[in-house]
Amino acid sequence: MKKSILAIMLLSVVTLFSCQNINAQDNAKILQHRQISKTPAQWKTILTPNQYDIMVNRGTEPPFHNAYDENHQKGVYKSAATGEVLFTSDDKFDSGTGWPSFVKPADMSKIEIVKDDSYGMDRDEVIERSTGLHLGHVFDDGPADRGGKRYCMNSGALIFVKTK
Repeated sequence: MKKSILAIMLLSVVTLFSCQNINAQDNAKILQHRQISKTPAQWKTILTPNQYDIMVNRGTEPPFHNAYDENHQKGVYKSAATGEVLFTSDDKFDSGTGWPSFVKPADMSKIEIVKDDSYGMDRDEVIERSTGLHLGHVFDDGPADRGGKRYCMNSGALIFVKTK
């Protein structure tokens, strides 16, 4: 019995580390194809650990447990890396997904859409054009009367600034 439990635990640990290695390999492959304006070490000195994980490591925060999903104040959403205005509250809507969602960016020239086939999925990743850093993804299931796009962003990649 003890040998069976030990074997299951060992198999679980090997599987866990194998999946993490595949994900790290996916990230390294993708980082080769997009230009990042600073080295990861430089970004570590600028960004918080959460911002770094999301923006540099292309992480995703948990749905419904983030700063801006339920934010209904008037204002702008700036890049956590550069302070550039990326989205506005006028374009935010409740998508029910648990992440802050927008129908469009404040200025399309500030972002870039790149193919993201990590984790066996085919998605469109949204990156900040000037830095190459990850912001979130864009989908074609937004409000039809507002263009049909849903820019699903990570709160950790944004800083909200309230306006009057």
